Amino acid sequence: MLREYLIICPLVFIAGFIDAVAGGGGLISLPAYFLTGIPVHSCVATNKMSAFMGTSVTTAKFAKDGFIPWKTAVFCIPCAFLGSAIGANAALMIPDTVFKMVLIVIIPLTGILILTKKDILSPKKSFSERTTVVICALSSLLIGVYDGFYGPGTGTFLLLMLAGVAGMELTRANGLTKAVNFSTNLSALVVFLAKDQVILPLGITAGLFNIAGNYIGATRFEKNGAKIVKPIMIAVLTVFFIKLVVEWATGAGA
Repeated sequence: MLREYLIICPLVFIAGFIDAVAGGGGLISLPAYFLTGIPVHSCVATNKMSAFMGTSVTTAKFAKDGFIPWKTAVFCIPCAFLGSAIGANAALMIPDTVFKMVLIVIIPLTGILILTKKDILSPKKSFSERTTVVICALSSLLIGVYDGFYGPGTGTFLLLMLAGVAGMELTRANGLTKAVNFSTNLSALVVFLAKDQVILPLGITAGLFNIAGNYIGATRFEKNGAKIVKPIMIAVLTVFFIKLVVEWATGAGA
């Protein structure tokens, strides 16, 4: 049990820092859980607990600073909540072996997109307010399903949709992303708690580390600090991906 804390907590702290610096911290935190050998569904569920704690703090800060466009958010949050509940229930219905096969495909695809996202975050089009709300709500539903099912990269995918597709100004898109991501985390967490999949002591402890990482990343960030993000992501993803492939191949051949 101590081994799990020693592996997960430092990496979840780094994930929180990365989220504050550049986004995509879930690409560190979820693999951290998988590396310990905890059952797949418990990994996803417990990671959702620590992610929820981190997003709670950042969402509150964005709301306090007036960055969340509530007129749009009131339509997006219910869609996100519904989508995430659907995704979480779908994840629980998939056997561990099949789930690992899905992750073998998702991990490199999400990693590639997130690590090369810089050129596609700027707004591309300008729509009417009604059309923008519809695009944002549908995006929240779709990304909500993904977040409930798996999760890493949710914030970045939302930004890509809200800024790059819906044409929202980046500050407002980022604020809406926090509100939606908070909703998806809460919805999935409720499902996982109801199904008794969350390892509460580990999730809460890791959540405190995630909050600390977010806080330090937000308050101590320097421009050159972003240079450490990609090497950390690449290293952890590589180790996790190799472990996942080996475990799945061994299990398939048994």
